[in-house]
Amino acid sequence: MNTRKKIISIVLKLLIGIACFAIVYFRLKSDFTADNLQLLYENVFSGSGLVFFGICLILIPVNWGIESYKWKIITAPIQPISFFTAQRSVYAGICLGNLAPGRATEFLAKIIFFDPGNRSKITVLHFVNGMFQLCVTYLIGFVALAFKLNSFGEKYIWIAYATGSVACLVIIIFVLSLLKINKVLQYVSRKIYKSQNNSDVAAVAFEYQFTARQLIQLFAFSVLRYIVFSIQMILLIGLFYNAGITLSIVLSVALYFLITTTIPMISIIEPAIRAAVALVVFKDTGISNTAIALASVSIWLINIIIPSIYGYFILLQQKFDFNSHNSKK
Repeated sequence: MNTRKKIISIVLKLLIGIACFAIVYFRLKSDFTADNLQLLYENVFSGSGLVFFGICLILIPVNWGIESYKWKIITAPIQPISFFTAQRSVYAGICLGNLAPGRATEFLAKIIFFDPGNRSKITVLHFVNGMFQLCVTYLIGFVALAFKLNSFGEKYIWIAYATGSVACLVIIIFVLSLLKINKVLQYVSRKIYKSQNNSDVAAVAFEYQFTARQLIQLFAFSVLRYIVFSIQMILLIGLFYNAGITLSIVLSVALYFLITTTIPMISIIEPAIRAAVALVVFKDTGISNTAIALASVSIWLINIIIPSIYGYFILLQQKFDFNSHNSKK
């Protein structure tokens, strides 16, 4: 039986790796044409290009380190973990998140670093944690939207209003959920337990309330992570656009994040959607379509693909128990 479990575990890990990187390949192949690859090579290995690209790479562990610390903070009331374990959980989640639109499968890898009895609650906290980052993206995006509203023109103004409306609705729901977080966690956890045919719903009875310190930390680190991510995007734009970074470009970056975060992404056509949004948002900045496309793909390559490789090696180290859904840390 143990040999069979080991074989299943190995096969599953191989299938996860093949599936993740196959999806990555199909997402990227339309953008990395021969001309784009040549342009990418020339710009990266130019004098300033090496500096810009090097800084972007250095900021990868900073970006995901901040996210790991947030993960450690928000899960502490349920199960305290070390920063090292939080990092492993986050990087494993990045890898598995490639399997579904909107990175919906990310939590499946993150929860294996927690005790089986806590995983339903940790699953809920994964999505709550994401909402903090989402709300920061929306709030900063609103500022950019206010300054750039006229740049949409009559043809695309509906995008601005639709995005703004959805963002406002999400923020309101999130704030209300925070006020009743204990009830929300218990309700969703019970649903998860019942879907797993687990009759011991008493096991999900627990108390969880955000403290003022927690909320300040989670929002502050979300803002800090947003700044890091924005710096990476601006540096990559500067890599392909030599006329200098203006306030209009900075605002366009915030607006780009606002819209792409709001629009549901389907894996197969995600690059096309992101490129289309970029063309609308950056159309008055003077940046070429090729430069925008390369910058938007490169930010994804740097912050998702490279960490996914590390995350996959972390998943390979995990010892899965398919009966108890447990793993050896």
